[in-house]
Amino acid sequence: MSEPLSRIPGGMRYYFGPEARRRRWIEETGMSIFDGWSYEEITTPTVDYYSLFEHGMGKIEAHRAFRFTDVDGRLLALRPDMTAGAARAAATLFAKRERPLRLCYAALVFRQQPQSLAEWRRESAQIGCELIGANTQVADLEVLAIACELLQRLRLGDSYSITLNDVCFFNGVAESLALTVNEREEMRRLIDVRNAADIEGFLMRHTSPPEGVAFAQLTQLAGKRETLAAARRIVANHQSVMALDRLEGLWNVIESLGMQDRFEIDLGDVARLDYYTGLTFKIYVREAGTKVGSGGRYDGLTASFGKAEPAVGFVLDVDALTDLTAAREKDHPDQAQPQVSRLIDTNASTLFLDALTRRSRGERISLHVLR
Repeated sequence: MSEPLSRIPGGMRYYFGPEARRRRWIEETGMSIFDGWSYEEITTPTVDYYSLFEHGMGKIEAHRAFRFTDVDGRLLALRPDMTAGAARAAATLFAKRERPLRLCYAALVFRQQPQSLAEWRRESAQIGCELIGANTQVADLEVLAIACELLQRLRLGDSYSITLNDVCFFNGVAESLALTVNEREEMRRLIDVRNAADIEGFLMRHTSPPEGVAFAQLTQLAGKRETLAAARRIVANHQSVMALDRLEGLWNVIESLGMQDRFEIDLGDVARLDYYTGLTFKIYVREAGTKVGSGGRYDGLTASFGKAEPAVGFVLDVDALTDLTAAREKDHPDQAQPQVSRLIDTNASTLFLDALTRRSRGERISLHVLR
């Protein structure tokens, strides 16, 4: 079935003029900040083996990739994620480089089957960074500090919020309940949609009614230090307690830096990507309908390519940030177009002599072309 050539596929769009310039400005701002923290730019293949993403993202998320078959029969995919490719490069191309390894990127990712009206794009621009080879609180704080600096530079400092969690909190609860793989995924889905009644109903099949009610309520909470205290009164398994200890240690430093207004603890903000192993976080801006970025620790991803290494990173959605900054800063001087000199002359030599002279001075010009 053919489509009219005047149409484009759903989930795709054009960017033009001021909007395209703003999009580029966000990318350049991000890459400049990454460079300031000594991150090196990497470009991963746009087309790669589907199995790379299936392993890295998990089967459910990888299934959203655009897939097709290579001439040799192998299944390929348009890149739906940057982290898996960066992790493979770290373990292979950069195996002998000094650690920690700092990588950054500005790239397009492609995903089909959008999960909501807020996530309608099937082609999205991302900027992000990966810190590989360091399993410390300092490494976690580094990527959080970079994310904060970037949002401040985009003049979103008064409205962004970063929610913190640790996947081991959820994993510890699931393990203590002896949940199967499918039951874990069901529980994760219920927590993700914040359906307290259904969570309670699910937990009643695996634990006592009081514990089920208490945990269901906890997954609805988001706040500051008090959220950690509430969680400690409910969970006692070792894995979950260790996750709370890590979050509390991180929160202590955040408070010491006076940045607690920009962060929250949200134990119900469950990561969907299978490669996360510890800290996870999501980035929200007040005016946005959904998250504008996410990140976390993925210490096991490089093991498939050789040696397992600790790693942490994040990505930001350039398209969402473009919409937000355009709405907030329409007349910002950083984005204002310089004055245009319109040149008119019937003599080509005179016209271009003037044009080249003005361009050498950095002026913006527009030639009047006679039809």
